[in-house]
Amino acid sequence: MNAQNDRPAVVPVDLIRVIAIVGVVLLHAANDLTSQSMGLPILRWWMVDIYQSFGRMGVPLFLMLSGVLLLAPSKRDESLNSFFKKRFSRIGLPFLFWSIIYFLWVLYVEKQPFTQDFIINGILGGPHLILWYLYMLIGLYLITPILRVLVAHFTDALYKYFICIWSIGVMLTPLIDLASIGRYQISENLFVIPLFVGYFIIGTYLVNVKVRRRILAVLTLLGITLTAIGTCILAICVGGGGTYFFQQYFSPTLILASLPFFMLLISYAKPKDAPQMEKPSWKQRLIRTISENTLPIYLLHMIIIYLLQNGFFFGFTLTGNTVNSIIGVPLMTVLTIAICLIIIVPLKKMPGIRKLVG
Repeated sequence: MNAQNDRPAVVPVDLIRVIAIVGVVLLHAANDLTSQSMGLPILRWWMVDIYQSFGRMGVPLFLMLSGVLLLAPSKRDESLNSFFKKRFSRIGLPFLFWSIIYFLWVLYVEKQPFTQDFIINGILGGPHLILWYLYMLIGLYLITPILRVLVAHFTDALYKYFICIWSIGVMLTPLIDLASIGRYQISENLFVIPLFVGYFIIGTYLVNVKVRRRILAVLTLLGITLTAIGTCILAICVGGGGTYFFQQYFSPTLILASLPFFMLLISYAKPKDAPQMEKPSWKQRLIRTISENTLPIYLLHMIIIYLLQNGFFFGFTLTGNTVNSIIGVPLMTVLTIAICLIIIVPLKKMPGIRKLVG
């Protein structure tokens, strides 16, 4: 789900991509199981809550990695024509291809009525919720040439100032609304830095910050723990849509988990002068294969999860009612990624299909 060219040698791109896509699939595999909320046995509910709290970091990881790859100062002078040609080749054709797939899926599988409003809204905002990420990514691409110039001139002080303003804006405003049960609200016009732009830029700063792994691991676990605990408290006290406030991308606990986790993964980068193995191990080949296919895995995985949950094609049904959630969520995640690869890898070997699939 990120640009693949010009990889910085100091960033473990493949590792971060794989962890991020596992997080995304884990999150959606767990969604069906938490829909029963506190009706689930408490241990199962807690485990699924933790799975979701971890999975939510997938999108921030993708965005921070994209920032590192696309906002590098060395790319500041890339022409607009060259930049958008690369982005269209990488995202544009898959965007059109998968939009058509999901139009057909929603119409014929989910039985959405074929109406003018459905078609227009599907074009403007995507026929399926899973496509929100591509719309957001296109928005980031549109301002990337501008952000490149800004980031190239950022000093350490400006980076810290940006992070402070962004953090206050995205966290404080919804926190006040939640704590006061909607009675008090800060004007949304006071802090105007969009949420996802923040992650995009912050990645370029964090890649050069050095912190001990032990500290980063503790902060990550603390963020995940607080996200899970906060979700449980809100499930008991608030319920409904408010239950998942702490699992939103703007929540302070998720930001606390995502930023140090990104830095922790970066710390495992191999030095530039590290000797290369003559033949990669099967683990390295698997990681590279998943990394190279994160975009089509992301776009296909919701269909595979639906088929597994409804017992289509595979001869068995995998839900919270057939398999204990503690085992079922990671099992669904592994099966989904494996099935996606089984479908995608052969497809991408077919002439003319590779650029469409992603």
